Formats: sequence, structure tokens, C-alpha cells
Amino acid sequence: MVHLTVNFGEEEFIDGVTITRDEFYAKLIESDVMPTTSQASPEAFENVFGKIAENGDEVIAITVASKLSGTYQSACIAASEFPGKVRVIDSKTVAIGTAILAEYALSLVESGLSADEITAKIEEKRGDIRIVALIDTLEYLKKGGRLSKTAAFAGTLLNLKPVVSVEDGEISVLGKARGSKQGNNFLVKEIEKDGGVDFSMPVLSGYTGHDKYMLEKYVEDSRFLWEGNVETLRETCIGSVIGTHVGPGAIAVAFFRQTTK
Repeated sequence: MVHLTVNFGEEEFIDGVTITRDEFYAKLIESDVMPTTSQASPEAFENVFGKIAENGDEVIAITVASKLSGTYQSACIAASEFPGKVRVIDSKTVAIGTAILAEYALSLVESGLSADEITAKIEEKRGDIRIVALIDTLEYLKKGGRLSKTAAFAGTLLNLKPVVSVEDGEISVLGKARGSKQGNNFLVKEIEKDGGVDFSMPVLSGYTGHDKYMLEKYVEDSRFLWEGNVETLRETCIGSVIGTHVGPGAIAVAFFRQTTK
């Protein structure tokens, strides 16, 4: 793992190392300071690549989408120090989307394929990954300058919850739902619109904040999608970098869409 950083004013924390997710969300809610995030540096990647290369192993590095972060560029700079040993892949997704791509990559490693074969298969399948998410509050998008104060005020007044997706490394707003129930229905419809879920591949759900009630409600509302296909819909708390931008109370699902191939 090469970790990104989050800053509260002059205080710098390494995501998942010097600040836990619980600590981050507590600080996010209590602090008057809007946190900022920083990409991983080339030096951070070089340290990790060096340790792996010393063991005689090859490296396949999967990064957050290059359109959303300079982390991919940092990894490429570091990789140039290890000719022929490191392959850097732009996941074209983020957070739990990157997680399921890494999980797929590990299954390819276990199948005994070469590094070049694994890289080719990852680059082929990354385009099938979809993330759909429901954001609970517009406050943090407003604080981060990604939404005007007027739009945020109107959305809060009307109890509008944006439904967003990540595709080909870009975030797009699919629509705005009034209330969580309508939002859950919106998420289900978007998954169905994408052609459904390939349950032979990894699936992962996530939430931001301390409380996963909204995610549990969504899983219950969409039970017909998962029942009989997976024993349980796996979940994780999403880290501080994404949490900074969407705030607590967001829920998301990452999956590989069904293809006819």
C-alpha cells in the first residue's frame, strides 16, 4: 500500500496509518477546518517498489484514476527507476472500485499468469467496473468548492441527495433523489441500467462516517438484486480522502457489469 495524506490546517495525517477512519470522521465532523488531501509522492512509491524489487519480484501497481489524482503520475515517475520491473496501471476508478480491481488482480496472480498477462487482463476488465453512490449531505461538496452555496442550500431545503457514478475515471451526477428511499430506488435502477452485476467477479459496498445504517437500509431495499447470488454483500468503511469530499453518510456499491463476451 502507498498511502495518501489528509491535512487539517497544518496537521498532516497519513490515511490509515497515523489516523484511523473513526478518528478521521470524528475530526471531520468536529473541526471548523475543511481538510485537504494530497497525492502520494514519487518517493513514497519508490520506497515500496524498491523493497519488492529487492526480493526479485515484479511489481504491478494499481492506482486511483489519473483524472482524479496525480498519484498515477507519481507512480510512473517512480517506476522509471526500475526498468522492466514495474508496471503501473491507471484503475480509472477510485476507492472501492480500485479495491475490487486489485482483488481481481490477486486472483490472476494466484492462477499463475505472467506479469504481462495479468496487466493485459486488468486493463481489459477495468472498463467494466461501475461505482454508483448516494451522497447524504451537500455540505462537504459546498465546503470543498465543488458546489455553490445557493445550490447546496436549495438541495438541503428540498432534501435532495445526489446520485453519482464513476466511469472511465470521471465523476458524473446521474440525478438527485428526494430522500433516502427514493435514493435507494435510484441506485437500484442505475445498477439495472448498467446491465446488472457480474457475480463471478468481486462486489463491494462502502459507507462514509461512523454509522452504516444507510448502507444496511440500501442492502435491505435492494435484496432482490443480491439474494441467491452472494451470501452477503461485503462492506467497508471508505477512507479519509474520499470522505473529505463527500462527507459522512454516503453509501456506494462497486461491481463489474455483466458483459456478453
